[in-house]
Amino acid sequence: MSGLIGKKVGMTSIFDDNGKNIPCTVIEAGPCVVTQVRTEEVDGYNALQLGFDDKAEKRANKAEMGHFKKAGSSTKKKVVEFRDFEGDFKLGETVGVDVFVEGEFVDVSATSKGKGFQGVVKRHGFAGVGQATHGQHNRLRAPGSIGAASYPARVFKGMKMAGRMGGGKVTVQNLRVLKVVPEKNLLVLKGCVPGHKNAYLTIEK
Repeated sequence: MSGLIGKKVGMTSIFDDNGKNIPCTVIEAGPCVVTQVRTEEVDGYNALQLGFDDKAEKRANKAEMGHFKKAGSSTKKKVVEFRDFEGDFKLGETVGVDVFVEGEFVDVSATSKGKGFQGVVKRHGFAGVGQATHGQHNRLRAPGSIGAASYPARVFKGMKMAGRMGGGKVTVQNLRVLKVVPEKNLLVLKGCVPGHKNAYLTIEK
């Protein structure tokens, strides 16, 4: 599907025609350069590889420099492949935010914010055990029993327990495109997207 690489600018809110306040995310989407074209005959599938955000040449290795030189482009920080891209784009061409139109729906993927080591209440939404009365004073956010004793005499795999949270790939589906600003390469989506400010995003139709 058609898509772009973008960078999260931040969140804001706008008013619709009925005066309702809508939270939205502003994304700097593109411009992206076509750095490789994959075809059915050569690669077994059709896809476009897009590059986004310039990188200093001294931070690129020889393989990267050769790859981008072939496309006639400067070295890029982020490269993503989009299968079955709509439209006929050639190597070295630029793809802008105008591939999206207002009112359509997109999926956004990114690496979520890392939360570190968290307990079961924050990580899995547990309610906590028991009440604060009857002498109990330190077990309010405990996970409770994690298994029986004599049988099976072990903890089953996949048990929801405390541990590291966040820092993984997250995809949010069906976000409405509220505004497209081609002259500033900005895309305004309804709702929130994963990742911190300036995080790289993949936006797909």
